[in-house]
Amino acid sequence: MDSVVHFEMSYDERERMAKFYTETFGWNMHMYGEEMGNYVVAHTTETDADGMIQKKGAINGGFFPKKSDWPAQYPSVVISVEDLQASIEKVKEAGGEVLGEPMNIPGVGRYVSFIDTEGNRVSMLQPISRD
Repeated sequence: MDSVVHFEMSYDERERMAKFYTETFGWNMHMYGEEMGNYVVAHTTETDADGMIQKKGAINGGFFPKKSDWPAQYPSVVISVEDLQASIEKVKEAGGEVLGEPMNIPGVGRYVSFIDTEGNRVSMLQPISRD
């Protein structure tokens, strides 16, 4: 069974967003630069030195900058899958619509978003092997 491992939301103003979630919920926000698309990782629970979650069942998340040419920029979840290409085919066969081509996220894995049969944007991640 593939599980939810991450959430994502968009932002207009990075510093304002980070301040809000830090002050409101105590999350640790890790801001990346242009090389990572100005992504912000939100640690919502304790993690180890590699950023891996210590509390079973908890997830972290991330924020990306809003872009005028990207579809469906609203809160969504990321599902971890073993084989991204096979999962893409399953999404299509079940009536979903894959949004663009899979992308490599350095140090993380391969990622792609899709629209499910109910109009929700969801994403899939095939993590890199840590073995």
